[in-house]
Amino acid sequence: MATEDTKTATDLADLKDIVNDAPSADAETGETVAPAVPATPAMPLREQELDAQGRAYATGRRKDATARVWLKPGTGKVTVNGRDQEVYFARPTLRLVINQPFAISEREGQYDVVCTVSGGGLSGQAGAVKHGISQALTKYEPALRSTIKAAGFLTRDSRVVERKKYGKAKARRSFQFSKR
Repeated sequence: MATEDTKTATDLADLKDIVNDAPSADAETGETVAPAVPATPAMPLREQELDAQGRAYATGRRKDATARVWLKPGTGKVTVNGRDQEVYFARPTLRLVINQPFAISEREGQYDVVCTVSGGGLSGQAGAVKHGISQALTKYEPALRSTIKAAGFLTRDSRVVERKKYGKAKARRSFQFSKR
């Protein structure tokens, strides 16, 4: 029961007539045209998580080190345990590790980072700060999550030092063998 101006289907036979009436191919090129689907705006799956001061907070971990990281818009200053990053992490490779999340997301010099880190050595602490910065960056800008996740910065590196076993000098090394 299809009418002239509005077509409604009451059973399957009417539905077949409506589908046959619709143009399925472009008259000029002969290609089939897909039905127009209304475009939906790309909404991020997650929403921004900020504290009362407008900062994003995250915890990063690596080996035995734990870093608590606060991220806010600024000039790119990174403070670790109350000291500048150049003072705390003297080796350039460690500073490079810390700044990797900003480099991969093209946000160098746009955020100030304040973090407290404890446990482990300097290498583990740098990895923990990197993990925390990556987590905080995705909480501040959820659109960056796919970029940072693809680089592998959101995954916690679970490798830790193996424990020492009894009867061994270290975790696996045996005591020196003496023939006599």
